[in-house]
Amino acid sequence: MATSFAAAIRDGLATALAADDDVICFGLGTDDPKGVFGTTLDLHKQFGPDRVFDMPTSEAAMTGFAIGAALNGMRPVLTHQRLDFALLSLDQLVNNAAKWRFMFGGKRGVPITIRMIIGRGWGQGPTHSQSLQSWFAHIPGLKVVMPTTAEDAKTLLLGAIFDDDPVIFLEHRWLHNMKGEVPAGDVREPLGKARVVRSGDAVTIVAMSYMTVEALHAVDHLAAQGIACDLIDLRSIRPLDWPTVITSVQKTGRLLALDSGHLTGGVAGEIVARIATDHFASLKSAPQRLAAPDVPEATSPALTKNYHVRAEHIADAVGRMLGRDVETASLVAQRTFPHDVPGTWFSGPF
Repeated sequence: MATSFAAAIRDGLATALAADDDVICFGLGTDDPKGVFGTTLDLHKQFGPDRVFDMPTSEAAMTGFAIGAALNGMRPVLTHQRLDFALLSLDQLVNNAAKWRFMFGGKRGVPITIRMIIGRGWGQGPTHSQSLQSWFAHIPGLKVVMPTTAEDAKTLLLGAIFDDDPVIFLEHRWLHNMKGEVPAGDVREPLGKARVVRSGDAVTIVAMSYMTVEALHAVDHLAAQGIACDLIDLRSIRPLDWPTVITSVQKTGRLLALDSGHLTGGVAGEIVARIATDHFASLKSAPQRLAAPDVPEATSPALTKNYHVRAEHIADAVGRMLGRDVETASLVAQRTFPHDVPGTWFSGPF
């Protein structure tokens, strides 16, 4: 039976809590009736308030508590309902959790998992919409995971919880209602392995999180026009699966990197730079990237009509790289819903 991305997160948390008594789960709203968009729903009833609990609104204190608990043998899972809120805890995260293994001779890490929810649109303004994965990926000692499918949401979350170093787990809220098959039981996916979603020889498209969904629409649309692309879902930003990306670029000779974050200093820019620096001879054309513009997202939908990277932009970029005319009008015509939501089915979470 198909399971939603949000239910898969809850399944992963329940599986971890059942597998190891040292796993605890907390954060603002963790035990409330909505359970952080359904991802922690009723877990406090199943595992008790000593292991699943709410916390006062103090992000730095929550993170410090998690670090202390981890250093005393626990495996904390801390949830922030927006990435933007977690920025108040960067001192604890960057100066303590991330550096611990390095500062103490590699003898031990800080096994905490910090869930942060990202995503744009639907009136989410500058303080509720940022995708700052490149910030966290820049910090040595932090691992950064961005699942796309429901299956990966569960298996990568389990991989993160039982990893011995701090992991930032980024969930795009446009994915929370999307469904897919999810394996039962304690199935842990190792961090740092990308997935090849579609295979082709025209262009390598590298994506992550919700950008993979838009890329999938574009790649299937291009395939109907005789253009077959490799589509790689990174799943993990740090460590990044460079061998899979490099192997694909050596096959296609072209690279289009997508990013749900801003253009300047983003993950897409790092991918383009690494390929251009180390594998220039493999390229048939200049590598390209698509990302959010370098301005905050406005709250008003009227001001965001050209803000989001959608499938037609990806298809058009592939066409330009190949020097071919690509039809995108029918892609746009299929969209009968507002420009700032993923589909007619989307009704939140807010």
